[in-house]
This record gives sequence, C-alpha cells and structure tokens, in this order.
Amino acid sequence: MRQISAVLPPDRAWGLWASRRIIAGIMDAFGPSLAGTHVEPVDVRLADGRRVRGEWVRGRGVTRDDSGRALYYVHGSGFVLCSARTHRRLVAWLSRLTGLPVFCVEYRLAPRYRFPTAADDVRAGWDWLTGHQGYRPDRLAILGDSAGGHLTVDLLLQRDVTHPAAVALFSPLIDLSFGLARAREALRRDPAIRATDAAKLIEMYCVGTELTDPRLTLDVAGGRTLPPTLVQAGGGEMLVSDARQLAADLAAAGGDCELQVWPDQVHVFQALPRLTPEAVPAMRRVAAFLADALGTTMSRTERVAG
Repeated sequence: MRQISAVLPPDRAWGLWASRRIIAGIMDAFGPSLAGTHVEPVDVRLADGRRVRGEWVRGRGVTRDDSGRALYYVHGSGFVLCSARTHRRLVAWLSRLTGLPVFCVEYRLAPRYRFPTAADDVRAGWDWLTGHQGYRPDRLAILGDSAGGHLTVDLLLQRDVTHPAAVALFSPLIDLSFGLARAREALRRDPAIRATDAAKLIEMYCVGTELTDPRLTLDVAGGRTLPPTLVQAGGGEMLVSDARQLAADLAAAGGDCELQVWPDQVHVFQALPRLTPEAVPAMRRVAAFLADALGTTMSRTERVAG
C-alpha cells in the first residue's frame, strides 16, 4: 500500500479512480462477512432542503429495533476515497456485535466537494436521526474512523448539538497539518502510507481554506466536554500520535476518554479481521463499551464467535 499510494496521483482522475478501487478491494477482501446483512438505502431531504444520504445496516440476526437505540457511523476516507459501501462490512459487524441498527452517512467527497461540505453532511445526518427519525441523543452513540473521526469531533464541538451517550473512534485523524504524523513517521514508518501522500488527500478537501479555521484545527482541549469516548489506534500507524493527542485533549476538557493502542497494528485494523486477528478482540472491546453506555447487551453468539 505504501508503494502504491506513493505513485498514484490523487489530483489526476485516473489516480483517484485507481485509489478508490484499491481501497474498496482491500476492504472487501479482508473485511468481515456480510452474510445475513440487511441494507436499507436512505436518500431524503430535510425540511430546510438539506439532503441526507446513507444506509441503515442491520447485521445478521438484527431486526428493526424498538428500544429507540441505534448507532451513527461516520466513515473515513481522507475526505476523498471511501463510502458507506466500502465500510459496509465493518458496520455490519458492529451491528452484529451490538445487536443495534447502524446508520452510515454518505457524505460528499473531495475534490468535487470541498470544506465544509462533508462536515455539513455529517451534521445533516445527525439532525435527521434526532429529528425526523425521532431518536433521543442519549440513546445514540457515534462512531468514526480516520477522517470520520475528525468529522465526528467537529460535530460534537458544535454548541447546539445535543451529545450522544458515547463516542468510539478508530485511528482518528485530528491534526490536518500532519505535524503529529510526521513526527511519528520520523520514529517509525507507517506501513500503509506516507504522511506526505496522506496530506495530499486532505489538501483536496481543504483547498481555499486555511487550516487555522476552527472547524479544521479543532480546539478539543478548550471546547465542550465531550461524552465518554473510546479511542483505538494501531501502534504501527502514524496517526497513533493523533489518537494520543486527542485523548489528552479530551481529558483536559473534562471528558472521560479511554485510549487503547494495539501494538504493531495498522490504520483502522478493525476493518480487516481476515488480515489481522487483533481486530476481533478490539471490536469486542468496542461493543462492550457501547453496551455499557447504551444499557444494552452484546449478542451472546458474537461474544463467543466475534
């Protein structure tokens, strides 16, 4: 992956197309099974005209939930590459583990759509869940990976957003300047991508806007106290420094954050259980955290089988 990402130009149509196909192929080849998964596409307009796209995902054995509890998932992508479809296997596994339906929002991607489009789409999805769909925020949890972690934290820092019961983030990208990542890279090379190449993706979303914008450089330590948060990162990835900084900033703001660094693991390793067996215990830890926060229980079968 590191060599491939170094030679595919994201600013060229063919390079972007190839990158998206490669990532989708990896997620499918090494992701968990989709057997028994039910997917319900969503494409609606809110009363104020905002469009919400995404999909409800119910894993094997998960029926329409009448407890009023659900999960909201914000996928990663570097704001450029992925989709609800690429993350469907991970989201379905999360649904199986928790016994809850998961709504994965389909936000618009760069380079066609620039900042703050993705962040605004994530906000629209949250407003749809808590408004049109009638979910109480305290019966919801938000999860995100990579750039989805940045979008999730941006959402939660907004003063008029009522917080969910809990937050779980996989390999969150927080420092869009990649200063933290470059410092980490100097100590240990990320096996999947170079900081320079990853930064090119972020630039496609942020072009025309200074990173000093408060919705890009997030003031977590000086912002709102966020809900109980679980952060997982791989010890082999450059964004482990972002995860550590985020955990420290959440604590400084008065929040409760558990940071789990899984030794030698890669970026969002939870999505790749056929490649790395550590994904199974990591996801069980996530499911147990969510069950405690939402007052539910893990599926007995999934507790045993993963």
